[in-house]
Amino acid sequence: MGTHRNGCFWAFVLAVALSLGIGTPVSAYDNPELLPDHPTPVIDLAKAFSNAQRASLEQSLNTFEAETGWKLRVLTQYERTPGLAVREFWGLDESSLLLVADPRGGNLLNFNVGDALFALMPRTYWVELQTRFGNQFYVKDHGEDGAILDSLNAVEICLERGGCQVVPGLPLEQWLWTLTTSILGGLIAGFASYPRKEGETIAWAWVLLLSPLWVMLFGVFGIAPVVTRTSDVMPLLRNGVGFMGGAIAAYLIAQATVGRRLENNSES
Repeated sequence: MGTHRNGCFWAFVLAVALSLGIGTPVSAYDNPELLPDHPTPVIDLAKAFSNAQRASLEQSLNTFEAETGWKLRVLTQYERTPGLAVREFWGLDESSLLLVADPRGGNLLNFNVGDALFALMPRTYWVELQTRFGNQFYVKDHGEDGAILDSLNAVEICLERGGCQVVPGLPLEQWLWTLTTSILGGLIAGFASYPRKEGETIAWAWVLLLSPLWVMLFGVFGIAPVVTRTSDVMPLLRNGVGFMGGAIAAYLIAQATVGRRLENNSES
């Protein structure tokens, strides 16, 4: 489990941080008395789930493990934790993912990731997963149960795909950011394209000169995050419209300012 397997590392991991390197308030003490008396993939000490939710999640995780071989486990805690005892209870190994939900660390979610999962989803994936679903705003809107279930669903989707570089799905706030960068890229391209010489329609030299900037804003920050997270074409179309709208607006503004100044200079 994790990138190290010696006992000292496990003690440190469960005391201070998960193998992913994300802080967690998990205790390093052995408290086997807190473990259930029957096999289950979910230990809900913090009562984050209703009885029906817990039963449904247990069945879902057991079915997923039987079909794929991936072992997903969930531990919710607040003031009490079984600590190191979960390792033997669940037989955690390189094909295991332990999700620990504990709100005391600021972010609800922490992940202990097996080596085999790291091979399919890199460290940046798990950091994005934690920050997207475990932040206080998401938990406030969707509840602790929703945050846990949504993060597990994202992991299952990626495992079924054979791995992911980024977390699937495009949250509204992330799309708004891509739209903003697309519009900004369009503004730069539009200003650059306005002709500075008589007889020009588009100043291609300036467009090419500033291309590293507007291509980065539109392509790297406006398009790439969308195509890597969703197959929905609407965000792409909207970002494209935003880029074109920004370019046209900037061209017209340049025409009304720079163009007028050039005309006055030529007349004088």
